Amino acid sequence: MVERITQDGRLGQVDATVVPRFAGPPTFARLPRIDEVSDVDVAVVGVPFDSGVSYRPGARFGPAHVRESSRLLRPYNPAMDVEPFARQQVVDAGDLAVNPFDIGAAIGQIEAGASALLERAGRLLTIGGDHTIALPLLRALHAKHGPVAVVHFDAHLDTWDTYFGAEYTHGTPFRRASEEGLLDRSGCLHVGIRGPLYSTQDLIQDGELGFQIVHAREVDDLGIRGVIERVKARIEDRPVYVSVDIDVLDPAFAPGTGTPEAGGLTSRELLAILRSFADANLVGADLVEVAPVYDHAEITGIAASHVAYELLSAMAPPA
Repeated sequence: MVERITQDGRLGQVDATVVPRFAGPPTFARLPRIDEVSDVDVAVVGVPFDSGVSYRPGARFGPAHVRESSRLLRPYNPAMDVEPFARQQVVDAGDLAVNPFDIGAAIGQIEAGASALLERAGRLLTIGGDHTIALPLLRALHAKHGPVAVVHFDAHLDTWDTYFGAEYTHGTPFRRASEEGLLDRSGCLHVGIRGPLYSTQDLIQDGELGFQIVHAREVDDLGIRGVIERVKARIEDRPVYVSVDIDVLDPAFAPGTGTPEAGGLTSRELLAILRSFADANLVGADLVEVAPVYDHAEITGIAASHVAYELLSAMAPPA
């Protein structure tokens, strides 16, 4: 029998004072599996898929890497004064099995899997996988919430039209989502964009799709509070979906990713901004593009697991 922390009838983490954190079940933050509980508030689900990448592959191994790094997480978040696993029932729903050879089939499987989980869980936190997975996740959320505002943390816009004629890749999900009417175009925002683009038209077309931008170069002048103010002014009280590409962080903080760009956010900056979503109508989130083969000493995995932790903390209801 695994010793777990329990509170108000909810199953929490394996008790680290009884079972060392390097032992025990390999679920996210050593939380219970979805089949171990009856009621679910938030399901953490992996999507080990990277057939949509345009440069370095390997994000299919991201969910397992983030789970392994999440062994370090503890039950109380002092920065937000919240116990995210006591306020809500969080579970690990395992991985969705998707076709690695057919992107279209995989997108359909992800949408179906997410929709099925949303029938049981109030919200999903999805660990990828490459950013292609955001499109089917947004389709599933749209069926439940209607159009949502997206706050997208990334070095790249991911609103390009095609790569080599392919419409569905990790660089196109938010263009497709906007075209399909899944987004509330009056509330979408990119944070952390940087690096060279294909042309000036990239930014023009991005704006036409409904996105405003906080460029990485603006963060020094705006500061964390300024970025948070920009985010809050944009999303207001709309249902909001947060999508975090780990390459929004500078490669110094997240080397294990497929398309790194110099000049990114620090992990401290990103985590602080994510905490602001505790006051938002946060309906779901994803964390993508962790490619462990390029990681070292779990630098990227640890940063990613803390991103997930702050998102789960933001989802926790007030006391």
